[in-house]
Amino acid sequence: MNTELTTLPNGLRIVSEEMPGLLSAAVGLWITAGGRHERPDQNGVAHFLEHMAFKGTRRRSALQIAEEIEDVGGYINAYTSREMTAFYARVLQADVPMALDVIADIVLNPLFDRKEIEVERNVILQEIGQALDTPDDIIFDWLQEAAYPDQAMGRTILGPADRVATFQRKDLKSFVADHYGPERMILSAAGAVDHAALVTLAEQLFGNLKPGTRPMPEPARWHGAERREVKELEQVHFAMGFRGPAYRDADMHAAQVYATAIGGGMSSRLFQKIREERGLCYSIYAQAGSYDDTGMITIYAGTSADEIADLGALTMDELKRAADDMSDVEVARAKAQLKAGLLMGLESPSARAERMARYLTIWGRVPGLQEATAEIEAVGPAAVRDYGARLVTGAEAALALYGPVAAAPGLEALKERLAA
Repeated sequence: MNTELTTLPNGLRIVSEEMPGLLSAAVGLWITAGGRHERPDQNGVAHFLEHMAFKGTRRRSALQIAEEIEDVGGYINAYTSREMTAFYARVLQADVPMALDVIADIVLNPLFDRKEIEVERNVILQEIGQALDTPDDIIFDWLQEAAYPDQAMGRTILGPADRVATFQRKDLKSFVADHYGPERMILSAAGAVDHAALVTLAEQLFGNLKPGTRPMPEPARWHGAERREVKELEQVHFAMGFRGPAYRDADMHAAQVYATAIGGGMSSRLFQKIREERGLCYSIYAQAGSYDDTGMITIYAGTSADEIADLGALTMDELKRAADDMSDVEVARAKAQLKAGLLMGLESPSARAERMARYLTIWGRVPGLQEATAEIEAVGPAAVRDYGARLVTGAEAALALYGPVAAAPGLEALKERLAA
């Protein structure tokens, strides 16, 4: 892996990796401005901006943006997360300059036409409605809110419908002015790319941007609470979160191995005990997620109203048991899953471009694959059991329930089961 990094005088970073044998490239702009950078009155504006970027610029109409990329067989897309907004494209090698020009145009020169704002507002309101109709989607927003109430880290990325209904052109322009500085932008590319050519293009497209002092997000404060939403559904949707490590915490890799062993696949403890042995659910899994200054171990399952009490109790029992007897074989299997997932994912230039941008925001550099896999391999069974024991005894937890939840155990009952 041969990663090259250049920083322009204004702070914008260009990172790339050539992948020999590829005829195409992934190129994009990652900006450290997401949901957690919003004030309460701005909740949802970062995502609104992502939509509006494709609705026309001073040089291109919305149709021309789509046609210019698709005329050469490429695609262009974007996403908003809690800590980042990304605009990216996949094209053939010869079309990289064009794709980067389009990305720069939609980010730096959006029209924010008032008519288009109204059209896209309705699209986003439909998206919010769709999320509310998808229980195994919306429940994670509610879990995030329960874990981090009354702060940016806990608010939904889409924003509430009543807030989205009020956004105007000035709100979009204000967020861009506050957060879209070059020092918070990373141009990342992988595949059939030439780093020197990318730097030249970046200088032409972004070199005149002025750096500034940008407001930073408020620190995340874990509180942990319970949210129950009653609705006539076929299943109770159960999501429980435990406070986890941030990206740079020493426990991050142990938490990833622990979550994978607990609920990362068909051989995991939760899947085997609760689905395979007891038949209490169709879907159950655990995952570890990290942010700049916090993290969460999440467990999700869907089951019937009659089975939710047993599912909750058995889940807590498995967490306790894993802290005592997590085997060397289980740890080795979880590490193999994590390493394979990392390496298989990097066969895609899009995944490589995203990885480089994400790592730059975290560590200011891009660790090599050997270093990344060595950090996973260094996690031993004792460290995983120790992490599990601290998670069980600390019990800094949050809970979200959705559906026919009358018989579902509450957060305090589940924590008492852990401590018993």
